[in-house]
Amino acid sequence: MWPGGTVRDVAGLWDVALPAEAVRVPGVSMAGFRSRTDRFVDMQVVPYPALTLFVDFGDGRVVDDAGSRWMDSGVVGLAPGGARGRGRSIDCLQVRISPLVAHAVFGAGAEFSGAMVSLEELWGREAVRTRERMWEAGSWQERFAVAREMLLRGQSEGPAVDPEVAHAWRQMVRQQGRVRVAGLAEETGWSRKRLWSRFRSQVGLTPKRAAQLVRFDHAAHRLAAGEQSASVAATSGYVDQSHLHREVRAFTGVTPNAVAQAQWLDVDDVAWGRGRAGARRLRVG
Repeated sequence: MWPGGTVRDVAGLWDVALPAEAVRVPGVSMAGFRSRTDRFVDMQVVPYPALTLFVDFGDGRVVDDAGSRWMDSGVVGLAPGGARGRGRSIDCLQVRISPLVAHAVFGAGAEFSGAMVSLEELWGREAVRTRERMWEAGSWQERFAVAREMLLRGQSEGPAVDPEVAHAWRQMVRQQGRVRVAGLAEETGWSRKRLWSRFRSQVGLTPKRAAQLVRFDHAAHRLAAGEQSASVAATSGYVDQSHLHREVRAFTGVTPNAVAQAQWLDVDDVAWGRGRAGARRLRVG
């Protein structure tokens, strides 16, 4: 399944395939993961400022925070809480989709925020056909191409976000979450109330919560890169270390030290170009 793609071995435990330039989509990142061990992996999904589409062709599953619902293909919304990825023989396509793109592709809105939704719930029979095409693909690049076709079709058929909403989101990302909502409203020419309402309906979070998520993401990757929490808090826009601690716990349910060791972030620098100077060995068991 690996011919034709860029493949990297992460500490002998994960192979990571990356898409060729020809199959990439603006606002979207894709990667393929295959475990190189038969030991059971159980890792918390760390919130990220994008929706994550996943399709597993092995025995990998994403389980909700209550442990009552699991799926091998679906979409994890923004700020997913305690969702976990589990499996012994994982062979998974992951697609990270900017909320600006997701609004058209999924019709994502407030009701989708933080949710874990199966592809069948979103697309019905079309999801089944897409999965079948991915199963039949002869390489990761073919799988990426199927995903690209699906995303581009959704973008062309779905509603675009308001330019004002897109501007507010891009400013949040550009400034790593350290923005004032009132200032964003002034830049767009909208009232704070209107921006709040339209942003939430199209992105799935309020502007304040979205900015917190973007800030948390940068802080989490700096923690994972080995920086001390006091330093991260001081340079990431938090009032103090306690403020960072509270926000990390609000998004993940764990401490900054636990986030720094999160298995979910171990391959970020390889798959998504984020986080670590070098991927650590994943802890499995």
